[in-house]
Amino acid sequence: MPCALVSQDFSDVYILFTDNKLYESIAAYKSQNVHLTVEVEKLKEENLELRIKAEAGSGGSSGGGSGTTGEKTHALEQKVLKLMDELTELHRNKGENAQQVIDLKNTLQEKEKELLTKSNRISELESLLESARAANVELEKNVAELETTNQLLTDEQQALQLAYIGLEEKFRKMQEDNNELVSRWMEWKAKIADQLNEENEKFRHAKQQKVLKDLEDAVKDTVKIEERGADFVTPVLNFCVTVPTRALQKLEAHEAEVNCIKWSPSGKRFATGGSDRKLKLWEVSQGKCESRGILIGSNAAVMSVEFDYGETLILAASNDFASRVWTVSDQRLRHTLTGHSGKVLAAKFLGEPQKVVSGSHDRTLKIWDLRNKACIKTIFTGSKCNDLVVVDMNNLISGHFDKKVRFIDTRCDGNFKEISFPDRVASLDLSCDRNTLLSCCRDDSVVLVDLRMNQVSSTLSADGFHVGSDWTRAVFSPDGEYIVAGSSDGSLFIWNVAKNSVEKVLKEHNHGVMACSWSPMGSSILSCDKHKTVILWSDF
Repeated sequence: MPCALVSQDFSDVYILFTDNKLYESIAAYKSQNVHLTVEVEKLKEENLELRIKAEAGSGGSSGGGSGTTGEKTHALEQKVLKLMDELTELHRNKGENAQQVIDLKNTLQEKEKELLTKSNRISELESLLESARAANVELEKNVAELETTNQLLTDEQQALQLAYIGLEEKFRKMQEDNNELVSRWMEWKAKIADQLNEENEKFRHAKQQKVLKDLEDAVKDTVKIEERGADFVTPVLNFCVTVPTRALQKLEAHEAEVNCIKWSPSGKRFATGGSDRKLKLWEVSQGKCESRGILIGSNAAVMSVEFDYGETLILAASNDFASRVWTVSDQRLRHTLTGHSGKVLAAKFLGEPQKVVSGSHDRTLKIWDLRNKACIKTIFTGSKCNDLVVVDMNNLISGHFDKKVRFIDTRCDGNFKEISFPDRVASLDLSCDRNTLLSCCRDDSVVLVDLRMNQVSSTLSADGFHVGSDWTRAVFSPDGEYIVAGSSDGSLFIWNVAKNSVEKVLKEHNHGVMACSWSPMGSSILSCDKHKTVILWSDF
């Protein structure tokens, strides 16, 4: 566009220059024409005077003089003719020049029109150029801002890169420190384990004496022993089970929600586990719950608790992917069972105090030998395990997230028998005769399974009963005649198994009940909720 404008400007200048030359030529021709006209008039006057003189001289002059005058006259006539020819030529030139002037005038008018058009076009182009210059200025401003922003981002990126390099170096150093600490911790743990084993051996005799004393106390009650195998004995006590009607004591047991609660086999003490990572021992004396110690060592919430039959050991499962065993007498941590890759929600003694089975969210069950402090078998169940019960030393029942209960023979691998339920299985329990399995499900029902027929025998539910979590624990009474389970609204529902109906609803909790435990003596119930509270229910 600029080149076209320059070419057009040169054309206009050339036209103006040509017009100026024509005007100058016309003016010169006009001036010459006037000069020649004046000269012709002078010659005419001079010719007239000469004729007058010639006529006057012809009358009084001699013949010789007339000859000379005639020559002059002839010369003058020739000159006049020549001048007239020149005048005629000038007139002709004047006509031609006049025609040229007219043509030039027409051309000039056309050029003026074209010039006007060009001027308008130039004005438009100048306006466009001005707009383009304004846009260019704006773009230059934007480019400057973008360059400034780019420079700022570049500086920030460089600063972040330097910070990243620094953090990466710091992370590497921390990783090295962590590896070193883990190594030192493992060495320390091994030393502590050796020390614990030595102390365990030292206290073995004391434990045996304690077991003998507890057995002597138990002899005071009439006991009937029913054998269910050569290596697994279940005590069945003669007692009178009563349904509690009132809250005997209400206490704040933990600093956070209480996840599990369990009576000891003798019914003299119980244990609670909470989200505050603590396991607490309590003793019941004259209807009062008194703290008897805090067992520490868990790094996350305690999800289940279990006593061995001799009440010498206590087992707890934790959300830190581990299970732990403490001795009740000195409340010292003896074993930490690590190997799961998910939360451990259930752990039970497997028929004897030296074997433990644990169920985890990593979809496995693991069997542990406490004498060797090692996992001796891993069972892949295919779904997250929420609870399990031990039938005997070789048979387990586990409840899972995939709405199934699996019957597992530890001597075999795979091919489990299964029963499907309407919803996720939250907890399991066995009746005293081990013929009925209780399964608490997330569809707000309690399902009873006849293990002899391997089929569902009845389903219990009630208006207002809602299972609050995947680890809400429901249990049988010691005689298997009743079932107790906690609801998410804080109510405690007690069903009569024979009648398939609600026997009693106890309301004292203000938050969802997580777990229940019926005293082996049959007269008391313990319940715990999400708000640190434990309640002892009884009629006494």
